[in-house]
Amino acid sequence: MKISSAEFVSSGVKPPHYPVSDLPEVAFAGRSNVGKSSLLNNMMLRRNLVKVSSKPGHTRLLNWFRVNDRVLFCDLPGYGFARVSRDERASWGRMIGTYLQERGNLLALVILVDVRRGFEEDDLSLMSTCAELQLQPILVATKCDKLTRNELMRRKKGIGAELGIDPDRDVIWYSAETGQGREQLWRRINGLLPQQSDEV
Repeated sequence: MKISSAEFVSSGVKPPHYPVSDLPEVAFAGRSNVGKSSLLNNMMLRRNLVKVSSKPGHTRLLNWFRVNDRVLFCDLPGYGFARVSRDERASWGRMIGTYLQERGNLLALVILVDVRRGFEEDDLSLMSTCAELQLQPILVATKCDKLTRNELMRRKKGIGAELGIDPDRDVIWYSAETGQGREQLWRRINGLLPQQSDEV
């Protein structure tokens, strides 16, 4: 997937802070240590556009990025980080919930899980929210390079059985280190965008 431009747009918390744009939007969500920043940088072929922190829970705002002047990516705060206070976790939950309900140009929510942990309660809750709000969920298992081929095959079977899905069809198996899954995820996103050309 060719990236001709990728840039940070703005950060915000509440609807008045959201960037004014008629571009379609795709949001990215996951647990605090799922590798979301690394995946976004890999998706946009930029090394440091999205800050990668050594401390989970670093992202505390909604952060928007414009890619090829055709789609907005929104990086949502990570959830499930134990060292953040209960009040702060609740605040993040309200922030994400409001965004998902109020953002009219939002097409899809990319739900990231660490392949070694699989889908947990918070991830399943987001999937249910997508169904309620008629958003397209895109399921992505990250850090696939951390497993051997046989281990990955076992995780695929386990996740498929747990969720009652076809793991090869319904989950994108991703590694920000190797780029595995990048083109597949872009194809899923491109398939949701208004068709102007073969590229985003």
